[in-house]
Amino acid sequence: MSNALLIDYTRCTGCRGCQVSCKEWNQLGVQKTSFFTGGGYQNPPRLSSTSWNLITFNEIESENGDFDRVFGKKQCQHCLEPSCVAVCPVTAMQKSEKGPVTYDQDRCIGCRYCQVACPFDVPAFEWHSANPKISKCTLCFDRTEAGMETACAKTCPTDAIMYGERDDLIREAERRIAARPDYYINHIYGRFEVGGTNVLHLSNVPFEELGMRMDLPKTPYITRTKPVMAAVPYVMTGLAATLGSLSWVINRRMKKDNPNEVEGGEQ
Repeated sequence: MSNALLIDYTRCTGCRGCQVSCKEWNQLGVQKTSFFTGGGYQNPPRLSSTSWNLITFNEIESENGDFDRVFGKKQCQHCLEPSCVAVCPVTAMQKSEKGPVTYDQDRCIGCRYCQVACPFDVPAFEWHSANPKISKCTLCFDRTEAGMETACAKTCPTDAIMYGERDDLIREAERRIAARPDYYINHIYGRFEVGGTNVLHLSNVPFEELGMRMDLPKTPYITRTKPVMAAVPYVMTGLAATLGSLSWVINRRMKKDNPNEVEGGEQ
């Protein structure tokens, strides 16, 4: 069983209740920003170490020249085969069999490899901290392990966020598209992107107009990152051996040129 979210943007009213519930449940601090930033009424402007869940505000020009206001939702996609887990050198990132990609801050060394590897630009760095780590949505792993739904899904007043088993949510998304083919975009975002994700999206406007990447492959990013990361230990071992040999050669030449000098000073 793989737990997931289905987010239907046609039902989102932009109330930001999910943002508030996410902060409350995860005890995240406030983020000081200008009154409104980003696009229109979007606030805060982007995901951060204290904002794991963001409702985006998008003004999209219609055929008659008016602007439609469409809300989106940005958070960790919880990939089925996450590249962040593949590149983490200390296994701070973990993929649960039940769906969430969790992380252990006690293990995190703040290397930010996961930021580079993530195709959705999700992991946030704690810039304000003297000992910075990575921070992101965990799909409310602590709640779901206790049999509860995620905080954002629980709070949503219009059922724009639906929590359940991934296969069931895909069937529900297909049902909605089939029932209103002239309304929904015929695409379940996250079903196949980078091998599939545990956060799925439905929309009645093109996803690219919501700022979502449409250039992602269907194959997991892990197929690209894993071979590179697997080579790192061998590269480092080879580099250490090379530097060690170079140091030995240099020291030997120095002793040959200066036979009266030994380690610790002159005789």
